[in-house]
Amino acid sequence: MAGNDRTGPLTEDRLLDGRIAIRQPKHGFRVSMDSVLLSASIPCEDGERVLEPGAGVGGAALMLAARVPGCRVVGLEPQRALVGIAGENVRLNAMSGRVDIVMGDLGSPPPRLALGAFDHVMMNPPFHRAGRTHAPAEPSRAASHVEGDAGLEDWIAFGVSMLRGMGTLTLIHRADRLADVLAALHGRAGEIVVFPLWPRADGSPAKRIIVRARRGTAAPLRLAQGLILHERDGGFTPEADRIFRGGDLDV
Repeated sequence: MAGNDRTGPLTEDRLLDGRIAIRQPKHGFRVSMDSVLLSASIPCEDGERVLEPGAGVGGAALMLAARVPGCRVVGLEPQRALVGIAGENVRLNAMSGRVDIVMGDLGSPPPRLALGAFDHVMMNPPFHRAGRTHAPAEPSRAASHVEGDAGLEDWIAFGVSMLRGMGTLTLIHRADRLADVLAALHGRAGEIVVFPLWPRADGSPAKRIIVRARRGTAAPLRLAQGLILHERDGGFTPEADRIFRGGDLDV
């Protein structure tokens, strides 16, 4: 499948046991396992609005909308090529009116995104600080892997500012940056839940964490049991398999 000049060829893939079709760059930004887990963890109900900064090609937004048919998801994406592909994906999945991917970044969101207008914010910020790792050559992959002008604290501050009172912010990140996540949340949100994603049940350290926080409360932090992703033979555990097929993740 041909892409545009910015993204090159596209592939068409299926998510949630085939329920969602996604067109995405073959060599650039691609929907990952992290996107599936993030979308499954949002405590969203029918009638609520969700914002996703850094929405990419719309994978997480579409998966959340498939899980919660009565919600509305707005994605914010700074790369014009990805916004175009995301729009195609919205139409491909007949989600127009329920999922909307708009162009903009944290520093200059479109006026239609009013502060305090969302019940939930979900995000998968770049994992690496600028200058601390070798950035991928492909622009869309580089932007999704390495922080640019906006660092992790900027992402979190923006996310909290977009929440209504008692709204939730949920993000997935590297476990070794938990201290940075907690520092950015300090004074902005409470009722923090840290949910480890364990690679296997063999004592291997968690490489990823899901963190949820709630605006407007100072309730204490809770460390959750987390989720074991893989069996010893490399296959998914029954619980992980259920989530990748469309089940919810109880954080």
